[in-house]
Amino acid sequence: MREAMYYEKKENNLAACRLCPKLCTIRENRTGFCRARKNIGGTLYSLNYGECSSHAIDPIEKKPLYHFYPGTNILSLGTFGCNLRCGFCQNWSIAHETPHTVGITPEQVLDIFRQQAADVNCIGLAYTYSEPLMWYEFVLDTAKLIHAAGFKNVLVTNGYIGEEPLREIIPYIDAMNIDIKGFTEEYYHKTCIGNLSPVLRTVEIAVSQNCHVELTTLLITGLNDSEEEISNLVNWIAGVNKNIPLHFSRYFPNYQMNLPATPLETLKIACSMAKEKLNYVYAGNAAELNVSNTVCPQCGEVIISRLGYRTRIEGLKDSRCMHCGEKIYIVQD
Repeated sequence: MREAMYYEKKENNLAACRLCPKLCTIRENRTGFCRARKNIGGTLYSLNYGECSSHAIDPIEKKPLYHFYPGTNILSLGTFGCNLRCGFCQNWSIAHETPHTVGITPEQVLDIFRQQAADVNCIGLAYTYSEPLMWYEFVLDTAKLIHAAGFKNVLVTNGYIGEEPLREIIPYIDAMNIDIKGFTEEYYHKTCIGNLSPVLRTVEIAVSQNCHVELTTLLITGLNDSEEEISNLVNWIAGVNKNIPLHFSRYFPNYQMNLPATPLETLKIACSMAKEKLNYVYAGNAAELNVSNTVCPQCGEVIISRLGYRTRIEGLKDSRCMHCGEKIYIVQD
């Protein structure tokens, strides 16, 4: 437990959290919406500092990041807590429950990484599983160490963060996969208990700061999968940068939601629409569609093939298509 950043002390021992757009005013001995920050005697504390609930070495493609050091691995860490409440949450048992955790320091994380990285082609750390920006103080401290040691930091995030804390941490972050959970405020209000506009601002800031960004949208049957909403999403992304990879993901019933799984035809239509304006579009949780290869936007040749998380770079050299010379939006050595 450590004193939190980004809060204000108020009268009557109230603490006003300013980490995310929830802007919780927290009474003494209570926690904020995320369950990870608690007011103790008028001081706000991070309850999950150094508390690790989950860790694994994952393929980078699992984040999903398809254009950031493809074919490598990354050490993934997670904790408890989240500042949205999505009814379809895939990691609800750690995000919204109280999982077992193991205490660890940023220095120990760096030591563990150094012990494992060379043997498994591991490029750095991914802060993931629950919402890493609600692990803010620990992620910031750890990311600084990892960055100084010459390794990579990745956030897999809902993007629901205040602008000031985002700007403080982003110099240490090399890549982000940001969930855009839907493209209407109504969807965010009803399904996620949040707002869309701060997420879009996070994307714009990350791109402007030269952080590698990929986006994921989970298409949920009858809620955020209309052609109008998909078109609006695609148009907005194209207006930011048409090279941003977009991952549509297939929904399956989970947590509090029992709607039918996303029809494959819905994903096919979404991918087709997106490819009209974006250069790199993928479909996740839908191996049947075979929409996981990276193809050159100029000549259409496959330059990275994927089967599950097995990745083969076969038409790419020096970040250019070997068939036509087109520059590919990708980060690699």
